Amino acid sequence: MLKTVLAALLLVVPVSPAAAQSADVVNANIEMVLGDHTLYEEAFTAIQTAVAENDSEAVAAWVAYPFAATIDGDAVSIEGPDGFIEHYDSIVTDEVMEAVTGQSYEDLFVNAEGIMFGNGQMWLNGVCKDDSCAEFDVRIITIQSTETE
Repeated sequence: MLKTVLAALLLVVPVSPAAAQSADVVNANIEMVLGDHTLYEEAFTAIQTAVAENDSEAVAAWVAYPFAATIDGDAVSIEGPDGFIEHYDSIVTDEVMEAVTGQSYEDLFVNAEGIMFGNGQMWLNGVCKDDSCAEFDVRIITIQSTETE
């Protein structure tokens, strides 16, 4: 009997796709888990613009160094902006560019690991300025391919 009632309810209750979050919800999640949302929102906008403009210097300025990357199949440690700029096209691939430029702020995934662009192609998080971590800078901590073969 219960199954019949549930089945009947499913027929009359409209099913709609999940609604997108609002910027307010994303900001509240960032505040709760990571800290000052204005720092993350500023970084999100600046990085998205820099990637869309293919501005390797501007993207490099947002990276946390040393930065682990895979270049031509080899794991490398990039120590500073010059190395990042030199290998920009190998790091910020078309897949990464599409994920970053296609990401809307309202649809950001937020957890203790940071905020995620796309399906994990890029992650941002706070990097402490000192041992107390009372102040932090938002930086790119990961850029990776998520394509499966």
